[in-house]
Amino acid sequence: MPDPSISEFMARMASAFVPEKAIDIDADIQFKVSGVQAANWNVTIKDARCTVSQGTAPASKLTVSADSADFLKIFSGDLDVMQVIMQSRLKVTGDMSLAMKLMG
Repeated sequence: MPDPSISEFMARMASAFVPEKAIDIDADIQFKVSGVQAANWNVTIKDARCTVSQGTAPASKLTVSADSADFLKIFSGDLDVMQVIMQSRLKVTGDMSLAMKLMG
C-alpha cells in the first residue's frame, strides 16, 4: 500500500474537524508544504465549519510551514509537533493565540 499523500491528509482534515471546538474561530490558515509534495493549502474555519482547498489564502491569520515528510509524520502521529517546532523544522507565524487554540 503506498504511503498517504499530503492531498489525502488535507482532504481528511475537514472530516476530522470538531465544530464544538471552533465556535469562536473565524480564520484562514495557510499551510506551506515544501519538499517532495510541495504545495500551498488553505484551511478556512468559519461558522464552526472547516473547508480545505489547494492554493493560497488571501489574508491568512496563521501560516504553518514545513517539509512534506514532516507534515505526513505529524498528521499520522509519528512525530510530535512541539518537537518539530523546537527543532525549527516546522514554522508557525501569525496569530499565536489562534495557534494555541488549534492545538488545544
